[in-house]
Amino acid sequence: MEDPQNSAELSDGGARLNNDGKGKRARRRSRKGRRKAAAGVPASHDAVVAGGSEQLRSPDGGEAKEGRAMRGKAARSPSSDRKPGGNPDENPNHAAHDGDKPQRKRKRRRGRRAHTKGPLGADGCKHVPGAENRPARAADTAKQPPPHPPVREVPRAQDGARPPDHGLYAALDLGTNNCRLLIAQPTRHHQFRVVDGFSRIVRLGEGLAATGSLSPAAMDRAIEALAMCAAKLKGRSVRRMRLIATEACRSADNGALFLKRVREETGLQLEIVNRETEARLAVSSCASLIGRETRSAVLFDIGGGSSEIAVIKLGENRSYRIANHISHWTSLPVGVVTLSERYGGHHVTPEIFENMVAEVTRLLGDFNCPGTGGGADDEGFHLIGTSGTVTTLAGVHLDLPRYDRRKVDGIWLTDDEVSAMQAKLLSWDFAGRAANPCIGPDRADLVLAGCAILEAIRRRWPSSRMRVADRGLREGLLTDMMMHDGVWRKQRRRGGFSRRQGAASSND
Repeated sequence: MEDPQNSAELSDGGARLNNDGKGKRARRRSRKGRRKAAAGVPASHDAVVAGGSEQLRSPDGGEAKEGRAMRGKAARSPSSDRKPGGNPDENPNHAAHDGDKPQRKRKRRRGRRAHTKGPLGADGCKHVPGAENRPARAADTAKQPPPHPPVREVPRAQDGARPPDHGLYAALDLGTNNCRLLIAQPTRHHQFRVVDGFSRIVRLGEGLAATGSLSPAAMDRAIEALAMCAAKLKGRSVRRMRLIATEACRSADNGALFLKRVREETGLQLEIVNRETEARLAVSSCASLIGRETRSAVLFDIGGGSSEIAVIKLGENRSYRIANHISHWTSLPVGVVTLSERYGGHHVTPEIFENMVAEVTRLLGDFNCPGTGGGADDEGFHLIGTSGTVTTLAGVHLDLPRYDRRKVDGIWLTDDEVSAMQAKLLSWDFAGRAANPCIGPDRADLVLAGCAILEAIRRRWPSSRMRVADRGLREGLLTDMMMHDGVWRKQRRRGGFSRRQGAASSND
């Protein structure tokens, strides 16, 4: 093969074999051979000179070892692997050869093994003969990158749906006025993260006080809301759930028949809880809002058909279950729905308001609860309200353009602030109350009845401050189920919850 530039003969590997390209040892060998030939000493090989370059042949015609630099350069620089040269008229497979450029002399270290200078392999590394049989050194092993962990494929359903959620709890509360659902996952101690929720005003107890039965229209509204809750539950893999019904189903003569219809049409199995259970659940939901400095408190839950009141006394041996510290409790057979239907909720005068307060006060007179404490000077005692009435007062007090649970839950209201908010609501007519974004038309006829129940409680247990809790029976149900399963205790043994899971319960 000839170089088109200078017609110098090339070896099979494509590298130029002239004296300029030889290594020092090859040139010494060549000169030594010529001197021996001139002296008449038979050479071990014949020198074949062609065009100023020579190839060394062995006596049997085979090619002898040439300079290491020549052999390595020829093996590393085949003409077929070179990039096209700068002349566009030439064949792209041809390139400018190494002989066209001045070659650099490489310094060789004495004592370096020849087999370490071999050509590069297909993986770009130098291959040492016999290295695969040599035991690996510790240094070589340390330099190797760690193997990648195997990829775990997330199982998916056949229809392409998302994989099921694990560790979820669900709680449903069907009350006299609302139907509410929460699906949550436990996070930090005594807290959980809400995954999904539902809340709708159904007024199941509408007309119950007059007829003693649930009306067909009210039952239809409740079943429609419960069907939506059932659809949310079917889309989740829930570990444990509890679905309860309260005062409306408890006092209606057709409550059991209604729950049977719910089971047949929605597949949900609801249980009717008694009033004591309802009071304990309300206390469990507000456990995190009772501070260490509190010695006693009165917690009340103003519902649609009943109002639960629990007196909590805390000592030195404080339990994580605040419900264990209930000393006295009662359930009043009156709520915002029953009281507003009896006295009217659209046009409420100060005289009508006082009549409602007097009725609730008479009911509280039957509740014997000595040694409660309280008073304007007792800093260790306060009220806790968990209902739509107190959250509405807090929203109006904050003058929120839209109700925001994050700003309401846990807020403190002084006794004077509560009195001012009640007086403001009493001065508004029905249209004014409905126009407020924290009340709305659905609660405009109920909020003053709730304020009358709150006023009777404040007169029975005077306190300088009241804490607002935007939480209820659903949060109590979730807390009790998680504590029963020991999820927080197990997580503490494993080292705590992840920070990314965040806090806390929510009331949609």
